Amino acid sequence: MLRTIGQRLLLLIPTLIGLSILLFLWVRALPGGPAVALLGEKATPEAVERINELYGFNRPILEQYFTWLLRLLGGDFGTSIVTFRDVLDEFLRRFPATLELSIAALIFAVGFGIPAGYLAARRHGRFSDHASVVASLVGITIPVFFLAFILKYVFAVELGWLPSDGRQDPRIDATHPTGFYVLDGILTGEWDAAWNAILHLILPAIALGTIPLAIIVRITRASVLEVQNADYVRTGRAKGLGRSTLRNRFILRNAMLPVITTIGLQTGLLIAGAVLTEKVFAWPGVGSFMASAIERRDFPVLQGFIIFIAVGYALINLAVDVSYSFIDPRVRVS
Repeated sequence: MLRTIGQRLLLLIPTLIGLSILLFLWVRALPGGPAVALLGEKATPEAVERINELYGFNRPILEQYFTWLLRLLGGDFGTSIVTFRDVLDEFLRRFPATLELSIAALIFAVGFGIPAGYLAARRHGRFSDHASVVASLVGITIPVFFLAFILKYVFAVELGWLPSDGRQDPRIDATHPTGFYVLDGILTGEWDAAWNAILHLILPAIALGTIPLAIIVRITRASVLEVQNADYVRTGRAKGLGRSTLRNRFILRNAMLPVITTIGLQTGLLIAGAVLTEKVFAWPGVGSFMASAIERRDFPVLQGFIIFIAVGYALINLAVDVSYSFIDPRVRVS
C-alpha cells in the first residue's frame, strides 16, 4: 500500500510541472504582455517598463520560468496586486470556507444520491425509477447560478426560513480557531454558533451539490443494475442468502467502484467550481476571491490558487485509487 501511494505521489511531479508551464505561458501570452494586462490598456510605456523591471518580465523566458518555479518550491507564490498580501496567506485564510462548503455539498450529494440510485435500480421500470431518471436529468441540466438564485429567493427572501448570505450571523460573537465554523462551534462548545453556521451552509450546499447528486444517482443506478444481474448474485440468491447479505456484500460492495470514482472526481470539481455559488451567497471562500481576481486582473492570485486547487485535485484522485483495494480486494492499484 505504501509503495502504491509513493508511486502515485511521484506521478504528481510531472503533472504539476506541466501545469506550471501552462500557467507560466498563459500569463506571458496575454495581449500586450503581463505588464499591460496588469496595468490596463491605457498604461504608459514608462509604467510598463517599471512593471517589467519589477517582476522580471524583460528577462529571458527560461530564466523567468525557473526563477518563478524556484520561488514556488520555496513557498513564495507572489503577492496580490490588489490586497498587497501574500498569495499563500490569502489562500489559507479563505480555503477553510470553500472546503467546509464543499464537504457539506458532498454530504448532501452522497447522502441522497447513493440511496436514491440504489432504490431506482431495485425498482427498475417502475414509477420511482422513471422519476429518479427525470429528476437526475433536470439536476444535471439546471445551471448552478440559476438554482442558487431560486433557492435564495424562495427560502431566504420569500419564506425567511434560512439565511441569504455569509457564513455566520455577524452578531454572534464566535471563536474560530480552525476557520471551519461548524467545527469551531463544536470544539469550543458554542452550540448556537455551530447551529447558525449549519443554517448558513444549507442553501449554498444544496445549490453546489445538486449536479453531483444527479450524477451520483445515475452512476449508482447503472452500476447496481449491472451488478444485481451478475452470475455471483444469482448464485447467492439460489443458495438462499438473506437480502441484507446480498445487498451489502454482493451488490453494493461491487457496485461502489464506479461510484467512488465519480465521487472523487466530483469532490475535486466541487472545490474548483464553487465560484458561482460563493458569488451568489456572498460566501468568503476561494471561489469568490478568484472571481474578484479575474475581474481585477490579479494574476499572481490566479496562478497561486490554480496550483493549490490542482494539488488538491490530484491528492483526491490518489485517495480514490487507494480506496479501491479496500472496497474490492480483487483490485490492486499498480
